[in-house]
Amino acid sequence: MMKVLMKPPQAPTAKNGAVSGSEAIDDYLKAIFQLSGREERQVSSTEVAGALDITAASVTNMLQKLAALEPPLVVYEKHRGVQLSKAGKKRALEIIRHHRLLETFLHQVLGYPWDEVHQEAERLEHFISERFEERIAAKLGHPEFDPHGHAIPAMDGSLPTQEPRSLSQLRPGQSAKVSSVSDKDPEMLRYLASQGIRPGVRLTLGGQLPFKGAYQVRIGTSTKPALLSHSLAEAISVALK
Repeated sequence: MMKVLMKPPQAPTAKNGAVSGSEAIDDYLKAIFQLSGREERQVSSTEVAGALDITAASVTNMLQKLAALEPPLVVYEKHRGVQLSKAGKKRALEIIRHHRLLETFLHQVLGYPWDEVHQEAERLEHFISERFEERIAAKLGHPEFDPHGHAIPAMDGSLPTQEPRSLSQLRPGQSAKVSSVSDKDPEMLRYLASQGIRPGVRLTLGGQLPFKGAYQVRIGTSTKPALLSHSLAEAISVALK
């Protein structure tokens, strides 16, 4: 029986030697994109190291290599930080599109709970072809958001303009709809699901307990407030509209 092997995409060629595999490159580009925010600010090596849970020295080494690629994927200035180049941003958005489409496919078609799809998508996002990506999108009806409420980049890399704010930024008595929740912590996602907190659900902030304590939040039409820690409130993005 003939075996068919799937190879990961090849990394770009460096001017000054070899670079780590394309999976590592993709992870760096995603981290820089997400850390830089809407304003696309310069990101420090320390921030990248924290996001990827690796040493700052390793990050500096990799950023120098990414800047030496042809075309360069980042613009790196020692002691000042790093930004994605045009090519780096394009690749980051492509991988984010893969990731969020895979999460949606796993959740809607294969029945994965929303707390399991992130890790599965992390494994698969580097290896799917553009043709396979488009088939997934078509199967799902070209969704705009993943199960956690995060926008899926369009084929051209565009994203909707959003004004994200965390639940913790609401004023007491203010009401807003959940737009997205962080997908990094499966235990947190399971807890939010148990409380009925998902994208589209309306939350009303009652107040915060003294000494920077938990937030009192009414969920939907419930009159009984739930208590959410500061870290949970920070992980929930809301829209006032």
